[in-house]
Amino acid sequence: TGSSDPYCIVKIDDEAIIRTATVWKTLSPFWGEEYEVQLQPGFHSISIYVMDEDALSRDDVIGKVCITRDMLAEHPKGYSGWVSLSEVDPDEEVQGEIHLRVEVLGSQGSQRLRCSVLEAR
Repeated sequence: TGSSDPYCIVKIDDEAIIRTATVWKTLSPFWGEEYEVQLQPGFHSISIYVMDEDALSRDDVIGKVCITRDMLAEHPKGYSGWVSLSEVDPDEEVQGEIHLRVEVLGSQGSQRLRCSVLEAR
């Protein structure tokens, strides 16, 4: 039909912690959702998977964005902007990007992550 039913899953070190709402029948979803989670001191990466909900079969992975601990250290005041999706399955072509705002709040002993999943295209 030329559209998707996208939603996002946020994982910290491969543990799913957040699922956004599904935005029905669009290629340019707007979420505007914001979450805060406690980060473990030794975390390695935050992955955001963009999914396509499918009522009749397994949901499809459209692509993902991975934010590593090192990338967050390079942007101590946070990051806001469009990030290109990368493939999850090497046999699938991925096109698209997601608009994120990511901030690390607090001190080394008690860090929280504020991640705003704004929109995608």
